Amino acid sequence: MADEKLPDPRQQHEQPDTEGEQLPPPGSSGSVTPAMGDEPDHGEDSYRGSGRLADRVAIVTGGDSGIGRAVSLAFAREGADVVLAYLPDEEDDGEATAKLVESSGRRALKVPGDLTSEDSCRELVDRTVSEFGRVDILVNNAAYQMAQPGGIADITTEQFDRVMKTNLYAMFWLCKMALPHMTSGSSIINTTSVQSSSPSPELLDYATTKAGIVNFTRGLATMVAADGIRVNAVAPGPIWTPLIPATMPEEKIESFGQQTPLGRVGQPAELAPAYVFLASAEASYITAEVIAVTGGMPVPV
Repeated sequence: MADEKLPDPRQQHEQPDTEGEQLPPPGSSGSVTPAMGDEPDHGEDSYRGSGRLADRVAIVTGGDSGIGRAVSLAFAREGADVVLAYLPDEEDDGEATAKLVESSGRRALKVPGDLTSEDSCRELVDRTVSEFGRVDILVNNAAYQMAQPGGIADITTEQFDRVMKTNLYAMFWLCKMALPHMTSGSSIINTTSVQSSSPSPELLDYATTKAGIVNFTRGLATMVAADGIRVNAVAPGPIWTPLIPATMPEEKIESFGQQTPLGRVGQPAELAPAYVFLASAEASYITAEVIAVTGGMPVPV
């Protein structure tokens, strides 16, 4: 309704109480949203749709929680059906997100799997095409990080491999597999990070992948522009999601986000509108772009 007063975002989003927030590693059954003492805001009570993605079909990786949940919710409220990809042990979060999509009147297709496997990526696209016949929007949001205070000396080959395969390989495979099922007006949106231009030493491997995502986005955008398919990226700053207490030392969590000009951590609900915009016809003349949602931290990439 036109006269409906929405919450003041300055009052709605405050620094969460992060005391005692440490969670098990990502992908474990205990590293889920309800385990957080202060759960993120995904827009459940604030996001209002206006039909900008009516009857579109969207794949959202990492769609069970955090940014992925907020994007899935926003897409559904904008009229899209959503295919949710997430790790099998995060089924509780995946089911919760699916219910949010369905409560918005749209279909939710859950496809759990480990996207570090090419076969799992293929299954995700095949299931989507089998159910819906096409892919209109692909959001490559799934990511893995594990802070190592000792820097490169503490980053194992196993960790490096997992970070690369989750953040880069899966994006490559999914784009390659989805593009044959996309037509003019379709959109690919990749999640990069402020780390792409301001890498933290303890996140060396993660930051490397996020810089790679920017270059991949720009190169692919040029490649498919003639087909009318747009490729863009969103660069979040510090955002409060289960990934943070599951991958960072407790002393870092307590001050997480306070280094931004806005002085606080961001919420997933504050990211979702950027993805909606890039997926919608309103962004029809925007491709190869990176939108920073960082609380004021520059992303000069």
